[in-house]
Amino acid sequence: MKPFLFELGTEELPMRALPELASSLFNGIVDGLKSAGIEIDTTGAKPLYSPRRLTVLLPGVADKQADADQELLGPYVNIALDASGAPTKALEGFAAKNGIAWTDLERTTDNKGERFVYRARKEGASTASLLPGIIEKAIAGMPIPKPMRWGGHSYAFARPVHWIVAMLGDDVIDMEMYGVKSGTISRGHRFMADHDVAVTPSSYISALRDAKVIVDAQEREARVVEEAHRAAGNGVARINPDILQEVVALTEWPSAVVCSFEDEFLKVPQEALIETMETNQKFFPVLDAAGNLTSTFIGTANIVSNDVAQVRAGYERVIRPRFADAKFFFEEDLKQGLDSINDGLANVTYQAKLGSIKDKTARVQTLATELAEVFGVSAQDAARAAVLSKADLQSRMVNEFPELQGITGRYYATAQGDNAEVANALDEIYMPRNAHDDIAPSKLGQLLSVADRLDTVAGGFAAGLRPTGNKDPFALRRHALGLAKTLLNGKHEILLHEWIDRAVTLQPVALPDDLSSYDITQFVYDRMRSYFADRNVTPSHFEAVNAVAHDSLPDFEARLSAMSAFAKLPEAEALAAANKRARNILKKVDEAIPTNVDASLLVEQAEINLANALDQAGKDTDPLLDQRDYVAVLNKLASLRPVVDEFFDNVMVNADDMNVRRNRWALLQKLSDRLGSVAAIEHLLN
Repeated sequence: MKPFLFELGTEELPMRALPELASSLFNGIVDGLKSAGIEIDTTGAKPLYSPRRLTVLLPGVADKQADADQELLGPYVNIALDASGAPTKALEGFAAKNGIAWTDLERTTDNKGERFVYRARKEGASTASLLPGIIEKAIAGMPIPKPMRWGGHSYAFARPVHWIVAMLGDDVIDMEMYGVKSGTISRGHRFMADHDVAVTPSSYISALRDAKVIVDAQEREARVVEEAHRAAGNGVARINPDILQEVVALTEWPSAVVCSFEDEFLKVPQEALIETMETNQKFFPVLDAAGNLTSTFIGTANIVSNDVAQVRAGYERVIRPRFADAKFFFEEDLKQGLDSINDGLANVTYQAKLGSIKDKTARVQTLATELAEVFGVSAQDAARAAVLSKADLQSRMVNEFPELQGITGRYYATAQGDNAEVANALDEIYMPRNAHDDIAPSKLGQLLSVADRLDTVAGGFAAGLRPTGNKDPFALRRHALGLAKTLLNGKHEILLHEWIDRAVTLQPVALPDDLSSYDITQFVYDRMRSYFADRNVTPSHFEAVNAVAHDSLPDFEARLSAMSAFAKLPEAEALAAANKRARNILKKVDEAIPTNVDASLLVEQAEINLANALDQAGKDTDPLLDQRDYVAVLNKLASLRPVVDEFFDNVMVNADDMNVRRNRWALLQKLSDRLGSVAAIEHLLN
């Protein structure tokens, strides 16, 4: 076993693609070695990279493939030898193919008789001879976003390639790629140590560190964080994980630079300033102990400068124009006022078939006002928040910073004197913004979020924008999930189907003929599959509840919890099988099934026992169903197993007497309805 090193040296690689490129190269080489049957040790190994290099460093790789025993079966003796015992052409050809005399072949016996066999030990190929092909295949499989060509060459890579290091132990792996031959020479930091660096697998990381290159991204990340916190002094560096990863991918020797801006800019919503610093410049804002933005920020240089003041001045200079724009937009919007800005929405199209954004807010206002009592909020606040809910889309600030919609509305509503609940709701209406985001914290915010998404989903389907495959032009899946999460986690007991139907009636166009409000309701519930799967809910349990229950999301969750408890009972599988059997029998009935069981037509003792047990089960579980104590319901139903087993063991459902047969159908229907009162338990068998 020898250490292995491969480094591909390039121009600066695209920062967002860098981690994935490094992982792909690492996994490709490791998988290639394993596929070739070469023993490797990956203890502690991980993708290494910096802006100018992609590296695979493995602590141990065998210097050759393992030897392999080879056995090739030849012709049977009765075919291989003629009557005189001389070899036939079949045997001679087999021996010649394997390069030995036929007399040196061995014999073996199988169920068809004795045959000749060639046995040998195949020596494994050297790893050095296999590595060039393994490396080339790994590079060919890398997800390069936009391959570049350089010079007059026909080959392409993410960026021009300048050097290659390929070593197994102290020996160079002889190969050439992109017009560059492999060797032992890497390069140091472009500005602080721009010279050749001789490396070996064992010295690689330390040699580059001496040349001001930290090739381990995790080590660079730790340095960036440490430098930022140190530079923040008494403040708190706000380190956005996404921005941190970009800074790590942009630097080889990160160094924090403390900067500042004029206090007058702090009058601007801090989210706008933070967005500019983080997204546009990859800076770390500094907050005070209360979480408020200060006039200090931290830039991360890829150099330890001899003139930090010049670097600081450059960082401060690049953000000032954007800050000045934000300040101007903010002040101009405040002069106009949110209500005045809101009037302009009448001239902004929401969707061709669904009218203007002003039309949408009117529909949201109707829904929010009607739902206000259910959510326990002021109808007046609900109406006011709904009216202003999209106003900031017309503001100069959101036009410049689209990601601040809602946040801007909150600031402007506060400035013009709206109460805090209304102002906050203008921001919270967009929550949850993604699958992992929390729902709005306030009841008014949750109400607005629900009303807005009810309209969006109903309108999207009405306008013919239903998702198909990977296409979802109106983001209806995301909006439906946000609607469901808000109702579920907010514990709002609304009948979703009724409110979707209400939202549909408010649309300026009707649903297509092949769609109904129920289809949209089912679409919303279907979005919860992955949500509950992430919470370790068994898919069959979800399908069992989804088949029967669409009253409210909290009710749906309660039934899921009950199913989880029921599935652990010893009676569960048998009752699930019985319910499936009952439903299969009833599916074949092509006439109306009697609604009541006629006691006078109960002939067999087993069916009498079942009928009595079902009557008692109804008395026991109806109150529990009303109380939504679904666990207790299913525990009660578990006691039916003996009489259900007895019925199916001793009673022929399709009796010759049609009156008896129909009565038994009615009994099975009653059984199926009771067993399915919480969930379609037959799905447990899936």
